[in-house]
Amino acid sequence: MILSLFSRKAKANEAITIALYDAIVAAARQPYFYSDLDVPDSPLGRYEMLSLHVYLFVRRIKGRSPALKAIGQEVTDEFFRDVDHSLRELGIGDSGVPKRMKKLARMFYGRIESYDKALESNDHPALIAALARNIRPDSDSWSGATRLADYVEQVVRLLENQPDDVLAGGKVIFPDASALETSRH
Repeated sequence: MILSLFSRKAKANEAITIALYDAIVAAARQPYFYSDLDVPDSPLGRYEMLSLHVYLFVRRIKGRSPALKAIGQEVTDEFFRDVDHSLRELGIGDSGVPKRMKKLARMFYGRIESYDKALESNDHPALIAALARNIRPDSDSWSGATRLADYVEQVVRLLENQPDDVLAGGKVIFPDASALETSRH
């Protein structure tokens, strides 16, 4: 009987994690990023957009309740499981996956640091530079970086207005990137 209680709770937690992660993936896959902002529509470009959206969600719940902290860890774990699965689908063998996962994890946490620093200091040019450096390192002047930075700042504000209990229940709303006003106010 006790085990069935734990099993139900684990399934509920898994459902919450999957619902949140699915919403994050849907936000990261918006065609606008790839068509209008010229984010590379490649495995690495999709990784960058997904890691950006995971970061935005985790940033929102950071320092909140223990339940949200646990959810943030579960969403991050799901992200890395998804990346692992994607690497294997790309044909990377079992021996190469751990090495690439370590590199992608370092990339993810490095991005968190640079995005956090820019957002915490309200440094729009630093955010633009970090996004450009990470998403389009092949381009000296990526025109989409400014619009993506505007989007990121708007998402931060939008996520902040979503109640903790709604997020803890498995619902997060990201905006339609193509419909957002991208001019700075």
